[in-house]
Amino acid sequence: MRAYLLIMVIAGIVTYLLVPVVHRAALAAGAITEIRARDVHKVPIARLGGVAMYLGFVISLVIASQIPYFHIVLGPGSMAWAVVAGAGIICAIGVIDDIYELPWYAKLAGQMLAAGVMVWYGVQLVSVPLLGITVGSARLTLFVTIVAVVVVVNAVNFIDGLDGLAAGVVGIAALAFFAYTYYLTRETSPGDFTSIASALVAPLVGICIGFLPHNFHPAKIFMGDSGALMLGTIIAGASIVVTGQIDPVAANTPQAIPAYMPLIVPLLVLIIPIVDLVWGVVRRVAKGKSPFSADAGHLHHRLLRHGHSHTNAVLVLYMWTAVASFSAVSAVAFPLRWVLPASIFGVLIAIAVTFQVFAARRARAVARLKEAVHQTIHSKSDVPTES
Repeated sequence: MRAYLLIMVIAGIVTYLLVPVVHRAALAAGAITEIRARDVHKVPIARLGGVAMYLGFVISLVIASQIPYFHIVLGPGSMAWAVVAGAGIICAIGVIDDIYELPWYAKLAGQMLAAGVMVWYGVQLVSVPLLGITVGSARLTLFVTIVAVVVVVNAVNFIDGLDGLAAGVVGIAALAFFAYTYYLTRETSPGDFTSIASALVAPLVGICIGFLPHNFHPAKIFMGDSGALMLGTIIAGASIVVTGQIDPVAANTPQAIPAYMPLIVPLLVLIIPIVDLVWGVVRRVAKGKSPFSADAGHLHHRLLRHGHSHTNAVLVLYMWTAVASFSAVSAVAFPLRWVLPASIFGVLIAIAVTFQVFAARRARAVARLKEAVHQTIHSKSDVPTES
């Protein structure tokens, strides 16, 4: 555990220190987010923060690869470097988009290229632990993996709409996923707690923590597509490394429920981005628009319109991410009779916090109405009557 915490801290420190350097480079390159109709920020802000995050991720893994503890999982030919390569490709595509605004189909092609590189070097959904189904050919493996990566990448990109939102949500999800992968490793290989997935997710947590001080409201810099797309690629790669290595025969045993968990946990860990993605696509297609067109109908936009402040809206989505992701992970390690009541309690608290703003708005409206009625009655009583 200490080795993972070490690379998590290294990733966070490197990212934190590199953000000011990248900020100056972004200003020089003209990578500045102008104010658009759907945006909530009021002044132009530099982006390219994802470059600092990617460098923090790579540097921490390079340092970790020199530690004897990680020699096997981060050695030459490890799938971890395939994820690093895929994330690098998508970060480069994001940099170009942050500066020149690429069309959606160019970014989609870049996402497919990054996913294809990861597949080529072994990051594949070879099996799907659902009713014992096994992906039966190289072409189908390629297709399923690329689709999975593209969905997760765009889900993360969709929620990158408020200061600190994407970094916080991915950081919380990655922390829960780290706990899950570390637990699986301890259970399946006692005495050797190293795993590729854990080694990827630990620095992912670190770069999110290192970036947040610069990005939380009011943000000094945005991660841009170079960051959002890259974060999605890393967590998708780590999820596939775990999910795609499950023996599908296990789904036919009496222990079928645990066999499903490697598929369910990544979905629940990323539930907020995935719900926002699905909702956004359905909403846009129903209006006859492209699913890749931008609008102001995301979850965070709706929270703002219903009265939450910028910071409160972000914290509410953090809360929902934590409830969903840690509930999913807890279900792997603890009996369901313990996890279910705790999860229900967490959901109820989250609902109360999410909707308490409506009660406050209603109370303010009632108070304004009473004040208006009082003033009307008072003004009428002051009108002199004829004798």
